[in-house]
Amino acid sequence: MIAASEPRQRPPDARLLVLDRKGKIVHVPRAELVDFLATSDLVIANDAATLPASFAGFHESTGARIEVRLAGRCSLANDDVTRFTAVVFGAGDFHTRTEDRPLPPRLVAGDRLVLGPLIATVKATLDHPRLVALCFAGSPDAIWKGLARHGRPVQYAHVPTPLALWDVWTPIAAGPVAFEPPSAGFVLDWRTIAAMRTRGIEFATITHAAGLSSTGDTELDARLPFDEPYVIPHLTAVAIRRAKRQRRRIVAIGTTVVRALEHAAIRHGSVRAGNGIATQRIGPRTRLRVVDAIVSGAHEPGSSHHELLRAFLDDRTMRRVTDALVAQGYRTHEFGDTVLIARRAAYAGRHCSNAHVDRATPLHV
Repeated sequence: MIAASEPRQRPPDARLLVLDRKGKIVHVPRAELVDFLATSDLVIANDAATLPASFAGFHESTGARIEVRLAGRCSLANDDVTRFTAVVFGAGDFHTRTEDRPLPPRLVAGDRLVLGPLIATVKATLDHPRLVALCFAGSPDAIWKGLARHGRPVQYAHVPTPLALWDVWTPIAAGPVAFEPPSAGFVLDWRTIAAMRTRGIEFATITHAAGLSSTGDTELDARLPFDEPYVIPHLTAVAIRRAKRQRRRIVAIGTTVVRALEHAAIRHGSVRAGNGIATQRIGPRTRLRVVDAIVSGAHEPGSSHHELLRAFLDDRTMRRVTDALVAQGYRTHEFGDTVLIARRAAYAGRHCSNAHVDRATPLHV
């Protein structure tokens, strides 16, 4: 697969891999996504806007240059912006591959990090030289202003030009809580959502603080995804219960939606409205309780996103999908191409009336 290098959310040549009911892989323009949804589907997306979560600065006691990437928090409350989990790098920026970035100077509790107008104190180190708990000084308003003035989007070397904040906000972005964009949502625009409603496809949202996709360190990457807070609105919880009662398919736009809904179901036995913190890692041994199908990016084997897709597919089918993505040169990462896959149970006894669904309905196993 090829890393997408241009920050275009909806390029005209974007592609979609779909699995039909017989297990055949179909390649179509991504703009045809709605044609592969059933009229009875409930589609759920993550409406999180992306924080400017990368900060250049220096380690006060040594003067060493650093970059801090915010990676986690305990809630999504607007005034809860003092404490964060963060990944800290040594000197450099996104032009250097993350895995080639140097370690920061040795960090200990009490160290101060000067990040433009913001001062952050290391409250604890978290069993890795790059991972710390930080506390920002100042009022919530002052911290928000500092984030806006000095922060920039988290970025990786596969995109060579600096990202603007609007590059990483999905069209449905609401509150700024994500550390990286919930990029599966780039497939959406208001025309797509209107087309869903015209066809009787129900649409709802949650808010989930999408975290970092890479830390540049193999040991630390093995811990991804970190704990991520989420909010499920009352109307979304009602829509999910109604869809389950009517045996309609629930389609998640992105891995963050899967993680939030499945965590909520584990906590309560069903999806209820309210706040939570997703702490689980979803993979091939996970029994999905809520989500029947997923619209996701094309992810590389070994990543936490790829592991989550294995909850939908058996290993043989996952290899077939991965081989097809490689053979067809699909683009990966946040501005890349898209797949639509589902569990086989999502189609048992259900009527799909769209013409394209009959031609290539997402299957799976």
